[in-house]
Amino acid sequence: MGEIVEDDRPSPPITVGVALTKGERLDWAVQKLTELGVDLIVPFAASRSIVRWDGDRAAHHLDRLRRITRQAAMQSRRTWLAEVDDLRTFADAAAMPGAAMAEPGGAPPSLALPVVLVGPEGGWAPEEVATALPSVALGPLVLRSETAAVAAGTLLSALRAGLLGSGGEPH
Repeated sequence: MGEIVEDDRPSPPITVGVALTKGERLDWAVQKLTELGVDLIVPFAASRSIVRWDGDRAAHHLDRLRRITRQAAMQSRRTWLAEVDDLRTFADAAAMPGAAMAEPGGAPPSLALPVVLVGPEGGWAPEEVATALPSVALGPLVLRSETAAVAAGTLLSALRAGLLGSGGEPH
């Protein structure tokens, strides 16, 4: 039996919000976000989300995502379990303190905005863009939702670990 080691929860907490996606893409994104060390994963329904979770369907999907986080945490030897939030609306996700929208041409990711929302496959709707949330860029290309979520999780985790400077340069 090994020695018991206490591990402080990483700070600041980082969050990735992901618009609902088709098929198993969200499952994959949640697994990878957990492995990367993201603290909170927020599934949300955006205006252009094709997928809709209603009633029992939402509970079933959330249970599945929470099982995936437990399995991924064990596989990656995380000492703190990522939390999968209940399904939110875009407005609820956007109201989270420190929230920013992933959007090409935005500012570099920063721990000053530790909540990155990744839009649906069809992109942000005009009314979502009109919320005037800050935007952060995840690179020069347009990414699929699940890829953008993993890119956001990777960048925020690297910033928190001190692997990148605040401007994205290696430390």
